[in-house]
Amino acid sequence: MRFNDGFWHLKGGVKAHYGLQVVQATPDGDGYNLHVSTKMIRHRGDTLAGPVLSIRVHSPTEGVIGLRIDHFKHTEPTPNFQLFPDDPPIPSALLSKGEVSWSLTSGDLTAEVTENPYTVTFRSPTRTLTTAGYKHQAIYDVPYKWTLRSASNGSCLATDTSSNPQPEPVPEVVRYVHSELNLSPGELVYGLGEQFGAFVKNGQSISIWNQDGGTSSEQAYKCVPFYITNRNYGVFINHPGEVEVEIGSEKVSRVGVSVAGETLEYFIIYGATPLEILERYTRMTGRPALLPTWTFGLWLSTSFLTSYDEKTVSGFLQGMQDRHCPVRVFHLDCFWMKQYEWCSFTFDPDNFPNPKAYLSEIKRKYGVKICVWINPYISQLSPIFQEAVKESYLIKRKDGTPWQWDLWQPGLGVVDVTNPKAREWYQSKLEALMDLGVDTFKTDFGERIPHASVAFHDGSDPMRMHNAYAVIYNKLVFEVIERRFGKGEAVVFARSASAGGQRFPVHWGGDCESTFEAMAETIRGNLSLTASGFAFASHDIGGFEGHPPPEIYHRWVAFGLFSSHSRLHGSMSYRVPWHYGEEAAAYMARFLDAKHRLMPYLYNLALKARTHGHPLQRAMFIEFLNDRTTHHLDQQYMLGPSLLVAPVFVPQGEDSEYYLPAGRWTSFFHPQRVLDGPRWVQEAVPIDEIPVWVRPGTVLCLGPQGIGRPDYDYAEKLDVQVYELAEGQTVQVDVPAGNGMKIAGTVRGERRTGEVVVNVVAGSLALTSVSVFLGGQERRLNVDEGQTQISLKL
Repeated sequence: MRFNDGFWHLKGGVKAHYGLQVVQATPDGDGYNLHVSTKMIRHRGDTLAGPVLSIRVHSPTEGVIGLRIDHFKHTEPTPNFQLFPDDPPIPSALLSKGEVSWSLTSGDLTAEVTENPYTVTFRSPTRTLTTAGYKHQAIYDVPYKWTLRSASNGSCLATDTSSNPQPEPVPEVVRYVHSELNLSPGELVYGLGEQFGAFVKNGQSISIWNQDGGTSSEQAYKCVPFYITNRNYGVFINHPGEVEVEIGSEKVSRVGVSVAGETLEYFIIYGATPLEILERYTRMTGRPALLPTWTFGLWLSTSFLTSYDEKTVSGFLQGMQDRHCPVRVFHLDCFWMKQYEWCSFTFDPDNFPNPKAYLSEIKRKYGVKICVWINPYISQLSPIFQEAVKESYLIKRKDGTPWQWDLWQPGLGVVDVTNPKAREWYQSKLEALMDLGVDTFKTDFGERIPHASVAFHDGSDPMRMHNAYAVIYNKLVFEVIERRFGKGEAVVFARSASAGGQRFPVHWGGDCESTFEAMAETIRGNLSLTASGFAFASHDIGGFEGHPPPEIYHRWVAFGLFSSHSRLHGSMSYRVPWHYGEEAAAYMARFLDAKHRLMPYLYNLALKARTHGHPLQRAMFIEFLNDRTTHHLDQQYMLGPSLLVAPVFVPQGEDSEYYLPAGRWTSFFHPQRVLDGPRWVQEAVPIDEIPVWVRPGTVLCLGPQGIGRPDYDYAEKLDVQVYELAEGQTVQVDVPAGNGMKIAGTVRGERRTGEVVVNVVAGSLALTSVSVFLGGQERRLNVDEGQTQISLKL
C-alpha cells in the first residue's frame, strides 16, 4: 500500500500516526515490551492521549528477532501460521540496557532500540543489515476509496459483486499497520513466493494474495510473505492475510510492508549464507516432507481438454514404454469425472466402466502410480452437492446460505476446510478412490476463495483465510495419503500455497503458455518459490496453453527433466513426445535416463530438504553470494550445490548465453569439455542438448545406465565420478539407501600428490567404476566386487 504523495507528503485524506519515542521498556524472558508514543513527550500532559503503539521485540529462536506492532489489542484473529511445526525453536536471547537504548542479541543477530527518536537497527557481527528508522513504523487511516486505487489487486478489500450480489456497506476508512526497513546500496530482494515477473523484486509492488492469473501477470498462485536479500538476512511477515509489500517502489531506499488491521509482526532472520537463512526460516514455518523416490520419475498427463478413455491411456503408456521413456506416474486430469460434475470423485462410467480393474491392469503392465485431478469446489450438478449443503460442509454467506458462483463449474460451492466434519467427509471421498487404486492427487485450485460477506465454520476471518485455505486444503489431502501409505510415501501435486505450504510437496507453476517467454516466466516463478522456503518445484513441460512447436517442446523437455519433478501436461493438446516428431522421444529418453542415474544425488538433496529446508533448484546467488554477477541471474540455476543447469530459451541456431562462476567447470554430458570461470558463455546449443556443468570439487555418485526408473537400490552398481579436485582437497558425500532417511554409505574422494583416492568410508556400497576428471581428461577404472578403496594415478 502506498500512503504518500512523493516522499514528503501524505495522499489526500490519509492520516498517519508514527511511532516516535519509547516511553516505557519492560524486559521479559526473550525480549522487550515497548510502549512507543506517536508524539514527542515533553511533559506529563502529553501522555493524556494516544495512540500509543505496543511493540514487542523478541527472539523466538536462534538468529531470529521479531518485531510486533499492536494498536488496539483484542482477541487474536484466526487463522495464524503454525510456527515450529516440525523442529523446536532454539532459545537464544541476551538482553542488555544502555543509557538511552536497549539491545537484544540472538546468535549472531543483534537488534538495538533507541529511545528518542525511536529506531530499531539490526546488525550482524560485521555490519548493519537494515534499520527501521525514524518514522518508519506507523498506523495509517486511509479513505476506503484510496484502498481501491492503491491496492495492487484492487479487489481484496472491495466487496466482490460477482460473488456477492448484495454487498455490505463499505467503511469510510481502513486502518493499516505499516513498517519500513532500509534498503542499502546494492541490496537486492528475492522471493515473496512464486512470482513470475522480474526475479529481483526491487522496484515492484507485490500483494501477498493468492489468485489464479496464469504465469503472465503480476498475480500468483503461491504468495508467501517472506523475502530474502543478498545482504545476509530474510524477512518473514507473520500474517496469513493480504500483505502489501513496496520494494523500493514507494520509497526507493526502503521496503514498506503494510496490513489492514491492528497488528503487524515480522521477523528478521540472519544467516551467514542464504542456505542458513532458509534453514532458520523453515525451522519456523516447517520443513518439506520426505518424498517417495518414485515421485522423481516422469509424470505423464492426459492433459486437460483432450479426449481420453481407457484405450487412449493404454496407448500412451505403451508408446512411452516402446520409446524408452518409461512413465512412473500417470495422471488423469479433470475428465476422469463426468463434465459439469466436478468434483464428484466418481469415475465417468462411459469412459471408465470398471476403474478398479483398469487401474490395476495398467499399474501391473506399465509399473505406474496413479494420480487423479481434484479440487475443493463442488458443482451444483455433482451428485454429492446436496449432501454437502445438508451437512453444512460448504463455505456460507452471512445469511447462512452456501456461497456459490458459476465460474468454473455450475453453481459451485467451496468446501469449508475449517469444519472438521467437512474435512473428514472430503477425505472419505479420497479414501474411496485410493481403494480403487489411486496413489496420489493433483490438488488444483485453492486460490479463488471467497473473502467478502462470508462466514467460516470456525469463525475465521475470511481475509486471513483466503491465503491460508490453500495450506489447509493441501494438508488434509496430504495427510489422508500419508495415513494410507505411511510417512515418506505421500505426495500431492499442488498449485496453490502460502507460508508453511512447503511441508506438503510437490508444487507446480500453474498455467503457462507454450512459448519461450512463458518458459522464462516459469523458471523465474520456480526460483522465486525455492527462494521462499519451498524445496521442490515443477511445471507443465511444453507449456499448458496452446500447442508448442517442436523446438519449444524439445527445449522444455530438457529443462523439465533437470527440475526436481517432471510432468508432461497441456491443455488442448497431448504432450507425448511422438506428437512432436520421433526424434523428440529420443531426446527425452536420453535426459530421462540421466535423471534416473542422478537419483543418488537428487534423493540425498531431498533428505537435506527434509532436515534443513534446502531447496533442490537454487538461484545462482544462493550458492555464489560473493559473486555479484550471480545476483541478477534468472535464466539458469543450480540443481543442488554441484550441477549448474542453463535451459535454452532461443531457437536452434541462435546463441544462448549463460554464466559460469569462478573455477574449472566440466560438462556433464561431454566431460572432455572444460571451461574456466568466471566467464559468460555464448554458444549455439544443439536442439538435443542442454548445458549442464559440474562444479569443481564435486564427487558425484550415479546409478547404472538404462535403469529405467527413479526408485532402485542406490547402493548398488555405483559409478563414482570425481571432478577437478584441487591438490590436498577431500570431498565426502553420502549415498541414500532409498525411501526413508537411511544413509547406505559414504564415499570420500581425496586428491594426493600424483593420485586421486576414492574410499567407501562407511556403510555398504557396491561400486562398479570410478572416474576422475581433470582438465578435460578422464581416468577411469572398473572396480572389483567388494573393493572399497580405489587409487587412480594422474
